[in-house]
Amino acid sequence: MQKKHLAIAAAATAFAAVGGAAQAQSSVTVYGLLDTGLEFVNHASAAGGSVTRLSSGNMNTSRIGFRGSEDLGGGLKAIFQLENGFKLDTGNFDGDANQLFNRQSTVGLEGGFGRVVAGRSYTTTYDFILPFDPMGYSANYSWVTSAGATGGRKDGMLSSASNLVKYQGEFGGVKIGATYAFGEVAGNQTEGAKYAVGLGYGNGPFSMAAAYDRNNSTAATTGGAYDKATSAHLAGAYQVSDAWKLSAGYRYYKKTLASGATDLRSDLFWGGGSYMITPAMTLIGAIYYQNIKNVTNDADPIMYALRLKYALSKRTDLYASTAYAKAKNNQLVGLSRDEAGFGTSQFGLTLGMQHRF
Repeated sequence: MQKKHLAIAAAATAFAAVGGAAQAQSSVTVYGLLDTGLEFVNHASAAGGSVTRLSSGNMNTSRIGFRGSEDLGGGLKAIFQLENGFKLDTGNFDGDANQLFNRQSTVGLEGGFGRVVAGRSYTTTYDFILPFDPMGYSANYSWVTSAGATGGRKDGMLSSASNLVKYQGEFGGVKIGATYAFGEVAGNQTEGAKYAVGLGYGNGPFSMAAAYDRNNSTAATTGGAYDKATSAHLAGAYQVSDAWKLSAGYRYYKKTLASGATDLRSDLFWGGGSYMITPAMTLIGAIYYQNIKNVTNDADPIMYALRLKYALSKRTDLYASTAYAKAKNNQLVGLSRDEAGFGTSQFGLTLGMQHRF
């Protein structure tokens, strides 16, 4: 009996040692971001009324996620990430209600060669260009991540995709990346497919990036024609001093329609910067201008945005954001990156709070 007890104790000790070693080689992190604010917007309906509302995801989309890695040895790691976006004001999913992890759901490998992941994630265009938006990864009062052509035409970025394989590597000051998302249409390898490539460079206070992408839609009928959207981005930034940073960008956009109608063409220009007033207080400003082509009475919308951010701690910020958008030729425009709006101009003001964990 004593020998049996000793054997059990030895086995338990060995199991604990193995478990401890595995734990030391693996890590899982739970993280999240909560962002909400009180927003006033005019021209908020077809009747021209204003609205005061609680809005979610103003500086950044509210989210919760899990990321982890396992050391496989020889500098190679297995990695994964699961991330869900949600609306803090209602608790609903942000986007498709059927997508549990609508922001990211990937698994892959990372090593000296860079990283390769597969699943649903942000595209190379998003990863390379968004750092040059003065308003950051803002869901509110920025047009850089506009999703598509709607109303006053804020033609957009291929920002995320499902069924993708994505690579990114950094070598010295050079960064390269590529994304390919399978269309998964039987008999046609290009229908529904999406791809993007990017090149970045940083040296001291200067950084820049370029990206090119193609977004093929799915045909309405089997074997039919499909829309094809192409965009190219170029952006750069310069850290003038510890307090001042300037950035600017450009997007070429063209969408060829399966219907044979005139192509949707536009150029988006943006620029701005940030100034650190104190270590806790930062002022950010930006201008976004969309030059729409191939339209007789084009909207050519422009938006001016301003944000004052105050850091209560490394994790918690208070902010005040305001923006004004205007369109030409009596066309509609809205502050949102995705909505057409209800008037020829719109003004918004948001007072909010963001916390990261």
